[in-house]
Amino acid sequence: MTAPKAVHFLEDKWVEGNPPMMGPMTHATWMASVVFDGARAFEGVTPDLDQHCERLVRSATSFGLKPVYSAGEMQEIARDGLKHYGKDAALYLRPMLWAESGFVSPDPESTRFCFTLFEAPMPAADGFSVCLSSYRRPAPNMAPTDAKASCLYPNSARALTEATGRGFANAVVLDALGNVAELATANLWIAKDGAAITPAPNGSFLNGITKQRIMTLLTARGIPVREARVTWQDVLEADEVFSTGNYGKVLPINRVEDRALQPGPVYTAAREAYWDWAHGG
Repeated sequence: MTAPKAVHFLEDKWVEGNPPMMGPMTHATWMASVVFDGARAFEGVTPDLDQHCERLVRSATSFGLKPVYSAGEMQEIARDGLKHYGKDAALYLRPMLWAESGFVSPDPESTRFCFTLFEAPMPAADGFSVCLSSYRRPAPNMAPTDAKASCLYPNSARALTEATGRGFANAVVLDALGNVAELATANLWIAKDGAAITPAPNGSFLNGITKQRIMTLLTARGIPVREARVTWQDVLEADEVFSTGNYGKVLPINRVEDRALQPGPVYTAAREAYWDWAHGG
């Protein structure tokens, strides 16, 4: 039997394809009351699945939605969904909550839930290019930045579209104060003099689950790790630049604007440590 490209736990049953979920009167359709999270299945493992489900519950609460399922129940749903695929399948795991009704503010009692698992190959770790974006991340008092909310992603899409239009694969996005926040689609790291440095969380971007995991793993390997204020100049002058995020986990950046870079020892340690940990090492 051929595995489906996508399965969805919707209305308490598994369905395939791309089933309709929202109508023109659905609150989420016109008021963007959607939160989601993303985990990964690859090489027979689902690292930090529990934390991704827990973060969705927090996002829902922040957004005025009702979680519907507990984080533990979401994990069980994910494990049931994995049975539709082979053991080593590379998948994106995306639980999502949204409001069906409400007037501007969502009605929490109308919250609906869908857990989607779909085929998504892991990106090759051969490096990608970045440039500086003209767009910025909003401050916490300007947008629901404490939630993984769909309404935040059009801004990331603008940054990404701008970057690809210039011939780059991704964009470095600053915060409202002009400091480096993250990439358009992942958290950002630099290495300088053997230390791993990543922007300190200030509420304008998510303190990523994979980012936090890498902090712990690098520290355990004896590599100095710092959360600090990072400027664009710091990125331009870094010994290494790399990203962490759920979709690609740990990936090297091989060009910043017109400066070529090579994957270095800090990036290599981060990727090796993550794969070792994910496989139970």
